[in-house]
Amino acid sequence: MLEGARYGTLTLRAASLRGDSARYRGEPRRDALLAVRFGIGDSALVLVAMASGQPAAPGAHRVARELCEWIAAAVGRNQARLTEDIHTANRGALSSGLHRLTDRAYGRLRAGATVRGLAPADHTASVRCLLLPAHPACRTRVFFGVGDGGLFRLRDGVWQDLEPAGGERDTVGGPVLGYGSGRPTAQQPPQQPQPPLPPQPPYTQADPSSAEPSPSPNPSPGPDPNPDPAHEPFRFRASVARSGDTLLLCSAGLAEPLRGEAALADRLAERWDTAEAPGLAAFLADAQTGVKGYADDRTAAAVWEA
Repeated sequence: MLEGARYGTLTLRAASLRGDSARYRGEPRRDALLAVRFGIGDSALVLVAMASGQPAAPGAHRVARELCEWIAAAVGRNQARLTEDIHTANRGALSSGLHRLTDRAYGRLRAGATVRGLAPADHTASVRCLLLPAHPACRTRVFFGVGDGGLFRLRDGVWQDLEPAGGERDTVGGPVLGYGSGRPTAQQPPQQPQPPLPPQPPYTQADPSSAEPSPSPNPSPGPDPNPDPAHEPFRFRASVARSGDTLLLCSAGLAEPLRGEAALADRLAERWDTAEAPGLAAFLADAQTGVKGYADDRTAAAVWEA
C-alpha cells in the first residue's frame, strides 16, 4: 500500500508491505496503514495511523485496520480542537486528550474480544500515529501510540531516535532529545522528572455507532477517574521540525532492523537526506530494502520538511 501528499512545507510518503515470512506462509499482511486529511486549506490536519496485529492471532489484519479506523474517526470528530491545540503548542491538552481517544479505541477492541470469545491479548494491536498540521507556519509534529515500533528523525545526515518511553509525559516544557551518530540507538537515556500536568478538558469521545451513552457536550475538566487503560503504556511526543528534517514513523518490522543494522540505517540516511522527497516508487523500493534475519511486515511513513 502506498500513500503520498504535499501540504504546506511538508511532503508525506508512506508504505505498508507484507513481510517475507507472511508471504512464505501465505498469510495476509498484519500491518495496516491509513492516511487521511481532515479540513481544508491552512486549517487542515493530516493523520497517519499504522497498526500491527498480534502474530498468529486470528483476524490480526482486521484488528489492525479497525484500530486505525476508530482512532481516525475520533480525530476527525475533534479536528478543530486538535488543530487549535497544535497551533498553540498546548502539549498538555494534546497528551491527555489523545491518551483518552486511544484508550477508548482499545476499550472497543476488548469489548469485541469478549463478544467473539477471544482472549483480549490476541484481539489487539500496536498502533502509532502522526498528526501533521497543513499550515505552513506551524512546524509542530505530534506522535502518539501504544506498543512497539519506532520514531526517528534524520537531521543533517544523522539519525536521531525520538521514541518516548511508555507512559512518558516529558515533552511538556522540555526539549526534544535526539541520539545517534549515523544510525538509531537501541537505548534511551534517563529522562528528567517533570511536574504533573494541570487538568485539561478532554476531547469529545462520542461515537454515533457505539451503544454507550454520549457524554455531555461540555464535560468537566480533568482526567477520567476510571479510564480504560490501554494494553501497553501510552506514548506521546510533540516536536518542532526544521527545514531539511525527515521524520520517520514505522512499525516494528522496520524499526528493529533500523536500530540493529548499521548498513540499513546508513543506506536510508543516504537515500532520504535530500531536499526533495522521493517519488512513490523510489520510496517503496527503499522501504523494502532486505536485511537478513528480518522478515516481518513493514510499515513506514516519512515526512520531508521543505
